[in-house]
Amino acid sequence: MGGLEMSKISIRFYNDREVRAVWDDQQSKWWFSATDIVRAINNEPDYVKAGNYWRWLKRKLTDQGIQLVSVTHDFKFLAPDGKRRAADALDTECVQILAKHYPNNKANAFLDWFTYSENSIDGQSKKKAYTLWESGLMDSIEVGTTRGLQQIHGYLFGGLYDFAGQIRNVTISKGGFTFCRAQYLHQSLREIDHMPDDTFDEIVAKYVEMNVAHPFMEGNGRSTRLWLDLLLKHRIGRCVDWSQIPKRDYMAAMVLSATDPAMLHGLLQGALTDKINDRETFMKGIDYSYYYEQEDTPEPNRKEGNA
Repeated sequence: MGGLEMSKISIRFYNDREVRAVWDDQQSKWWFSATDIVRAINNEPDYVKAGNYWRWLKRKLTDQGIQLVSVTHDFKFLAPDGKRRAADALDTECVQILAKHYPNNKANAFLDWFTYSENSIDGQSKKKAYTLWESGLMDSIEVGTTRGLQQIHGYLFGGLYDFAGQIRNVTISKGGFTFCRAQYLHQSLREIDHMPDDTFDEIVAKYVEMNVAHPFMEGNGRSTRLWLDLLLKHRIGRCVDWSQIPKRDYMAAMVLSATDPAMLHGLLQGALTDKINDRETFMKGIDYSYYYEQEDTPEPNRKEGNA
């Protein structure tokens, strides 16, 4: 299996460090970049230093009789200089072995995160998002409508939330901002459905209004970003390369967008790509979309009952 090219990639984020993975169709498992794991655990900004540490650690573990057999797999990851280079990769079992035998206790928190990221609601939902694209089901979703957004949300969170795909009937707020009040929500969504969406400017305006509406109790951002990409794809033959938009910039732009969408407009326009059918672009987009939600902010507060 040496030199196996990437057929599907995934990017997790630990303390804002990328942990890249490659899907192995033959064995139906993920392989994780060993250098990325070391870089994340050590909080090391320098890829070269992280790579040197990994080579030292691999020799040390081998001398102790701890064999990480997965490192013989020769995957190619995108390097900082833009070129794909062969790199050691570990499967899930070997990642856990590495963490348990790490020279310091920094790996304990990493192992907790690694296990949680696979089994959490977000982890399960992200797998559903991959499948939504891989299966071709995205092509059956209504474009630019509330119903289409409900279809996406229902697929991502079906079996995970009992309200998957359902419009909320309570008012919610987050970070001090109150989203569209429940008693006005259905009327607001009808108005959004009738907004024009033929140009990029119109699409961004519609996206901003749908975010202000925030029709679900949870999972709005992850669903609406997919909804936006589907709309861009069908209307103007573009989608967003979300990996080009830093999390802090995106979150700041979304906060401002209700009163001034200029920053959001600029970020989205600068990240547009015509790779609308490219698997890697879409998979990275999912990873970054879920990464945006990994922040230390409270869950939406339920403020009212039916109104």
